[in-house]
Amino acid sequence: MNVKNYKQKLLDELYKPYIKCMQCPLGGLGRTKVVFGAGNPDSKIMFIGEAPGAKEDELGLPFVGRSGQLLTRALNKLNVQRDDVFITNIVKCRPPNNRLPLPIESTTCKSILLFNQIKIIRPKIICTLGSHALNSLYDKVFQITKCRGKQHEFDGIVVIPTYHPAYVLRNPVSGKHFLEDIKCALELAEMIK
Repeated sequence: MNVKNYKQKLLDELYKPYIKCMQCPLGGLGRTKVVFGAGNPDSKIMFIGEAPGAKEDELGLPFVGRSGQLLTRALNKLNVQRDDVFITNIVKCRPPNNRLPLPIESTTCKSILLFNQIKIIRPKIICTLGSHALNSLYDKVFQITKCRGKQHEFDGIVVIPTYHPAYVLRNPVSGKHFLEDIKCALELAEMIK
């Protein structure tokens, strides 16, 4: 079994007990599907957002709505296919009305799923999408405007924070920085030269 298939097998085993997860309040608040993540389980880079939205909840895939389309276009512009990277969120269930995940929701999901995904995939680079994903990863408050595009470290992995694609859709002028940050993350992951 090759490494990619082995890691996918480990991810599938990780997800199996949580297909109908009720470990935090989000399980009983109208979620349709648990959105674990998608992409290459042997990717050198992992993109982490905050939580699934309506389209993601419907399809069971991360970043497939308008924000996801923007992320996909950015990757394609840099000659990287979406299937070559791994994309997930801090929490795997949609919060009602797209509210931010509560601390208990983030903490629970990180401990049972996200940190284990990171251990299995072992990316060289994590690119956090938005301040909430960055703050939740570290349990610390960062200002995304001051730290985006700069290298941080998490458990021996380089972290490059950038804006959430939804923010870029509302503030198109930030699109240049968003693309620069993703390019930097991909270059550090040696996915583009």
